[in-house]
Amino acid sequence: MVQANEPSLLDHLNTAVLVLDPQQRVTYCNLAAEQLLGLSSRRMMGCVFAELYSQIATDPATLAQALDGHSNQALHALSLVTLDNQHHTVDLTVTPLEQGQRLLEARTVDQQLRISQELQQYAQHHAAQLLVRGLAHEIKNPLGGLRGAAQLLNMELESQELKEFTGIIIEQADRLRNLVDRLLGPQHPGQWSLNNVHRLLEQTSTLCELESNGQVEVERDYDPSIPDFLMDHEQLQQALLNIMRNALQAMNNRGKLVLRTRSQGATTIAGVRHRQVVAISIIDNGPGIPGDVRDTLFYPMVTSKAEGSGLGLSIAQNIVSQHQGRIDLESWPGHTEFTLLLPLIFRKEAP
Repeated sequence: MVQANEPSLLDHLNTAVLVLDPQQRVTYCNLAAEQLLGLSSRRMMGCVFAELYSQIATDPATLAQALDGHSNQALHALSLVTLDNQHHTVDLTVTPLEQGQRLLEARTVDQQLRISQELQQYAQHHAAQLLVRGLAHEIKNPLGGLRGAAQLLNMELESQELKEFTGIIIEQADRLRNLVDRLLGPQHPGQWSLNNVHRLLEQTSTLCELESNGQVEVERDYDPSIPDFLMDHEQLQQALLNIMRNALQAMNNRGKLVLRTRSQGATTIAGVRHRQVVAISIIDNGPGIPGDVRDTLFYPMVTSKAEGSGLGLSIAQNIVSQHQGRIDLESWPGHTEFTLLLPLIFRKEAP
């Protein structure tokens, strides 16, 4: 039987290890478990396992079956939120021991998952852009001919009533062209200059506060040491505005929006190593993003909102990619966090 606080080689592991008694109370934990859960061993001893975390993204029956089973059980890529509101993705393995004990191993896979998500996001973005550009070519040419024909017909008609119909054709043709242009995103080089990210966030959040009629509380958590850096001010503001509006809609224009900036060390984005990046986090306390749309969230026309166009996040990703950055996402009920990672030094030679 494993005894609490006994010296163990398990303290040298990076994998979090806990031992539970038949009542699922903690009888042993290693140092990695303390670090993962943000709790001391003294605090955890004797506590029921379910008291050690805030949320774990799995069906309660599945977790109960794993903890009570008589054979090894493995649960992969679980979203774990600790009591201090830290988020981790873990692979959880449960092994039955003698006398009804259970050995729990929790291995964090955040880094591997982030790399996988970045590769998937890049592939999604590339595939979506190829698809949209192909469709744009096929749509714009006949659409231009249709609009031109409607204009010529309008000039030949004398009846005002009939001209109303050609006006509708022209109006709808323009609407479709604008939709295609929005799908394509910015296609021309913008005005790049040194700008302050906090000034940009303040301008954008002011617009959102006005749109919500002051019903959304905006909390700022800025790192004042972040220097001005090269950006397309107008386009980056559009990307931030799209994400903030997404958050407002998720909260029904009533809730809390947190804007946080941090300077971050060496970071690899799309295979390019950047010495320093700025991390801009937009956090809302809405219901979270449904799992069935999370993997395709940055595709154009994908949305979980009944009246959404599904273009906002796709456009935001396109703009951030043009800044040689990426967008990370973490979401669970009551917390959705989009983080824009932007290099402080723009590499003109990078693709």
